[in-house]
Amino acid sequence: MKAMLVTGGGSGIGRAVAQVFSARGWRVGLADIDAQGLRDTAALLPADRTSTHVMDVRDPSEWEEVLADFAHVSDGRLDLLFNNAGIAAGGPFAEIGLDAIDRVIDINFRGLTYGARMAYPYLKATPGACLLNTASASAIYGSAGLAIYSATKFAVRGLTEALDGEWAAEGIRVRSLMPSFIDTNLLSAPIPGTKYTARDLVVRRKLEFTPVETVAEKAWAAVHGDRVHTVVGKTAERMAFAARWMPGRLRAMMRGR
Repeated sequence: MKAMLVTGGGSGIGRAVAQVFSARGWRVGLADIDAQGLRDTAALLPADRTSTHVMDVRDPSEWEEVLADFAHVSDGRLDLLFNNAGIAAGGPFAEIGLDAIDRVIDINFRGLTYGARMAYPYLKATPGACLLNTASASAIYGSAGLAIYSATKFAVRGLTEALDGEWAAEGIRVRSLMPSFIDTNLLSAPIPGTKYTARDLVVRRKLEFTPVETVAEKAWAAVHGDRVHTVVGKTAERMAFAARWMPGRLRAMMRGR
């Protein structure tokens, strides 16, 4: 039986992806800092093929423990690490507190990097294994109002490309998802210095929300396909097109022109 471990499995993209893979016969390990969210997701999946692991991705010792625990129940298999845990922080960069900047970097990139590094022996030991990292449309072109978030997602993109090259000889496939805006709890945080949330900003800019179910199906395709990056959603597709063919227009859009 194939086995996957998904961080951020207590809600949003992580939950939706877990449901898709579980429905197709995979064993699923759910990891998240939110214990209640884990219980809620686990209730949607077969109990005999699901395990839950409360963890903070910023702590390497917790990565070590969770990976060992999951390997114990999966007979040593790790066919997929879905490195998905992340948070958003919006608003003018000059107004974001240093603590908030550190938290975004620590969760979105440091935690993801720890996962890739510490899962490597398990992935290497599982023929045909895959590392799937959640990046973002904000990794296509830096997004004004989401500067630190964009920066971490560009870092995820770079790590994905580098490891795709490094680990090919080991038989490990490395992929990323680049979804546009998903209407999850990540967008509910207030933007510093305003009365708006990130969700309000998306609506005001008349950008589309991509259904989380669409992202989950694209995750399945990414794991079973050959593209390094999988762009998901109309906004992400338009950004990718503009970044390649109309960079000046995209730059003007980010400047609010």
